[in-house]
Amino acid sequence: MPHEMYTRIEKAIKDLTGVPDALLVDGGEHADLATTVAFALAKQKKQAPVKIAQDLALELKKNPDIAMVTVEAKGPYINFTFGSAFVSEVLKDAVRPGYGNLPKKPTRVVLEHTSANPNGPLHVGHIRNSIIGDTLARAFRKAGYPLEVQYYVNDMGRQIAIVVWGFDNLDSARQDNEKEDAHIARIYIAANRAIEKDEGITRQVNTLMQLVENGDPATVKKFRKEVSRCLDGFAVTLKDLNVRHDRFVWESDFIRNGNTERIINRLKRMPQAREEETLALDLSEFGFTNKYVIRRSDGTSVYAARDLAYHAWKGANFDRIIDVLGADHKLIGAQLQCTMKLIGEKAPEIVHFEFVSLPEGSMSTRAGKFVSADDLITEIRKRAFDEVTARRPELDEATRKAIARSVGLAAIRYDIVKVSPEKSTVFDWKEALDFERQSGPYIQYAHARACSILGKAGSFTECFELETEQEIAVAKKIARFPEVIEQVVAELRPHILAVYARELADTFNTFYHFEPVLKSEGKVRDRRLTLVKAVQNTLKESLQTLGIDAIETM
Repeated sequence: MPHEMYTRIEKAIKDLTGVPDALLVDGGEHADLATTVAFALAKQKKQAPVKIAQDLALELKKNPDIAMVTVEAKGPYINFTFGSAFVSEVLKDAVRPGYGNLPKKPTRVVLEHTSANPNGPLHVGHIRNSIIGDTLARAFRKAGYPLEVQYYVNDMGRQIAIVVWGFDNLDSARQDNEKEDAHIARIYIAANRAIEKDEGITRQVNTLMQLVENGDPATVKKFRKEVSRCLDGFAVTLKDLNVRHDRFVWESDFIRNGNTERIINRLKRMPQAREEETLALDLSEFGFTNKYVIRRSDGTSVYAARDLAYHAWKGANFDRIIDVLGADHKLIGAQLQCTMKLIGEKAPEIVHFEFVSLPEGSMSTRAGKFVSADDLITEIRKRAFDEVTARRPELDEATRKAIARSVGLAAIRYDIVKVSPEKSTVFDWKEALDFERQSGPYIQYAHARACSILGKAGSFTECFELETEQEIAVAKKIARFPEVIEQVVAELRPHILAVYARELADTFNTFYHFEPVLKSEGKVRDRRLTLVKAVQNTLKESLQTLGIDAIETM
């Protein structure tokens, strides 16, 4: 609704003045929107901006398309304030299920995220990728896009060859109650330690890589087996984080189907190709100092070649390609984009994120120094259970555990997604679980409060005619939700939604503090309960788009 009103006001100004840019900005404390167009017209009209603003305001007031807006000249500015009719229309939309859903789009979108190497459990660094990607996926679906979410499975790289060597040559029996991905990590770490002591093992690993690329059935089966086991472990972790993929795409398939060889043949004919011992692209004319290696001296393709084949396939099947990658992939991501454009294929949009860590420090799977996502989930659930027990000791244990699971999920997902992707962050245990501050549980608590008010109220007649300043402030915040969804998918910045949800919770809590709801009577009670219902519904839709449970009691 605000976006539609913005468009109407913008058109009204352009139609009236003939300017190419309506110069609309946020109105701050004085209005919902404002324009500085009078300044732009001063030279042309040879009049003072104040006089121009007054004349334009008089004409804009006559425009029936913006009849729900109060137009007022304030000095050289023209202010636009959304009136009571606007607020009423917002509330009518906001109490309906699915509020914020945007019209269906024809653009087919593919979003790849997580895609961690299957050589050990997902750790805290990986799950920022998962949570950013999953939140974007939910926002795209709410915005009406047909979407497929993919996990690109690296089942051919050196790390997987080391895992396979380890299972072939070391004591690889699975320990009691050992999760599949933890088992893989233990063997991978042990194999790396063996390689450090015996350089001859590297030759055996290289042989495995050659065999798998040449399609040796026994070797392919070994690689697929160990990778599948690790993915089974990942599936448990991702489910605990409320993250879902539609398809797992295997890297090796692009060798088997010939797509990698076809891409390599195209690259060989490019003027940037440099075929010496290796095949590489010289992209220095585009600002890259490092060569983009495509094939090794032994004839085996590198990850980049298979990645190019994968992206060409995505481009043939989807209209918009989005990858979520860590900041350490900036160079290879930029080289990929450049090469795709050179060969006339769609280049992906890339969301790069800086890393999340714990106060305990950085992580490395190879060195065996990492805090797994499973450990994080276990610890946060324990802390959430203690917090819920302290607050609601009268609840039975099963109910407290169920609430703690939802609160723990909210704590992790919100604390990670609330920070813009390009900024690094440290996961703060205490802040993430703070029910009184800027956290996921804080937003859940606002939703639960709204549910509690509605439960105590019983039946009421919906009323959409708001009056007080606090009431209108809440309604205008609710009105922004569809616009926020649109902004998230346009800019690929999911933290915008996280910030909005927290601001809506803040605005609602301020309203509840100053305006009695259940103690009100008659029409005042009806309209405030209607507003609470709209808040509850908008918070629910916001939380679900953030991948967080909108629980009704805490």
